[in-house]
Amino acid sequence: QVRLVESGGGLVQPGGSLRLSCAASGINFNFNAMAWYRQAPGNQRQLVARISSGGFTIYTDSAKGRFTISRDNAKNTVYLQMNSLKPEDSAMYYCNTNPINERYWGQGTQVTVSS
Repeated sequence: QVRLVESGGGLVQPGGSLRLSCAASGINFNFNAMAWYRQAPGNQRQLVARISSGGFTIYTDSAKGRFTISRDNAKNTVYLQMNSLKPEDSAMYYCNTNPINERYWGQGTQVTVSS
C-alpha cells in the first residue's frame, strides 16, 4: 500500500520560511521522480517543483529562486524548503510522483502566509 505523508506546513508571516517533508512508503522511491504540488481554494492543483531520481531539479517560475526541492533516498523522503514566502503561496501542498499517480495523493499539508 502506497502512502505519502506530508508535514511541516503552518502559518507564517510574509517573508518567512517553512520546510515541508513528504515521507513515502510502498513505492520504489529511489527510482521515482518526485514533485511537490499545491492547490489554493478555487484553483487547480499545480506543480511547484520536481526532482528526478538522480537529483535533477526543475521549478515553476513562482518557485524559482525561493524554493528548494531535495530528497533523501535513504529515508524515502522528499523536502521542500520555502523561503521568502508570499501570501500567494498559501495553499494545500502535496507530494506525488512525477508523472502523477492519482492513487498516491495524501492528505497534504496546509501553508498559510499571512500577517
